[in-house]
Amino acid sequence: MSAKVEAPKGTRDVLPDEGALRARIVGAASSLFDAYGYGRIATPTFEQTELFVRGVGQSTDIVRKEMYTFDDLGGRSMTLRPEGTAPVVRAFVEHGMHKLPLPVKLWYTAPMFRYEAPQAGRLREHTQIGAEALGADDPLLDAELIALLGAIYDALGIPGVRLRIGSLGDGPSRAAYRAELVAYLNSRAADLPADARERAGENPMRLFDSRDPAVAAVMEGAPRILDRLGDDAAAHHRAVLGALDAVGIAYDEDATLVRGLDYYTKTVFEFTCDRLGAQSGIGGGGRYDGLVEELGGPPTPGVGFGTGIERIVLALTADGAPGPAPTARVYFAGIGPEARAELFPVMTRLRAAGVAATADTLGRSMKGMMKQAAASGAAACVILGERELAEGIATLRDMSTGEQRPVPLSELESVLAKEHV
Repeated sequence: MSAKVEAPKGTRDVLPDEGALRARIVGAASSLFDAYGYGRIATPTFEQTELFVRGVGQSTDIVRKEMYTFDDLGGRSMTLRPEGTAPVVRAFVEHGMHKLPLPVKLWYTAPMFRYEAPQAGRLREHTQIGAEALGADDPLLDAELIALLGAIYDALGIPGVRLRIGSLGDGPSRAAYRAELVAYLNSRAADLPADARERAGENPMRLFDSRDPAVAAVMEGAPRILDRLGDDAAAHHRAVLGALDAVGIAYDEDATLVRGLDYYTKTVFEFTCDRLGAQSGIGGGGRYDGLVEELGGPPTPGVGFGTGIERIVLALTADGAPGPAPTARVYFAGIGPEARAELFPVMTRLRAAGVAATADTLGRSMKGMMKQAAASGAAACVILGERELAEGIATLRDMSTGEQRPVPLSELESVLAKEHV
């Protein structure tokens, strides 16, 4: 026997039951994106490496050690997409979308690739749902994105979701704060591990996100950027919080909240879920007012979010795996080749009309077909045997009650279309 071939570490197959749940997640998000006026965009799975180096930031973990990068046959450095915002902004610039009525509101769902330690709900290949709104610096737009992501979680019925929100300030206030933070960290350098000292010189705010107890102890006494915001950034932050208050969205203001990408400015936010344990983040985002210009476009503010489908699935199934996904509304149980041949065109036309239908194709016994009909999640079962064929009728069985009634074959299609669309 040949050696078994398995999926690469950090990836996994999505089987039909979970596939149905993932489709429901994307469907719920898609409906809300329509309601909020967001149009769908798709970008390539791989991009020029420079896009992520410039857009995400040279000092980020993503660029330093998590990207899947390769040289193509032309010697060009390419990278599998590790995050969704930079590619969308690249497309915005490349296609001159700044000339469209602003803000331009876009959403996507796509696979992302990061070489990181695999764990529950965090895979090296994962699928993300995201949204970006480009062209307005109105704090109400920040609040809209937060409300939209929260609405997706609400629509899916995810319990225990909580919002954390902070601000990273604008250019002037962030530069002054960074200098103060670096000075503080230098004064405590002896208490920091070597890798933290290195990070302190590159991206000191990321140390707030460290899980190293020694680093956490040092950061406990560090200055907080929410106390150092300039007038404009502070006013923006107050306006976002006021908008959330106005629509009854609860939040925890968090002065230590940082994101793993260098492009964020002003608003940053993260939703957590109690069901996800220590790694509780389920989705988040923020404002990135300098990214479009960094990638060659005109000065254009932007704000967006991303949420991993795997994290949502984990939250929804924390109490146990979801039951088998219904695959049919109607199950056709034809006894014998003549009956199956009679039902085939009916089933085909119903499928074309949008009625999910399946049929026995293995010549099962009646008992076996009834068991299969129940397993398929069908609401109704059409039974056709020699007697029914001779009389020109079919037996229609309600799978929830077990009640059966005869239906003329000439009327079967219209009855099923009316009752099961």
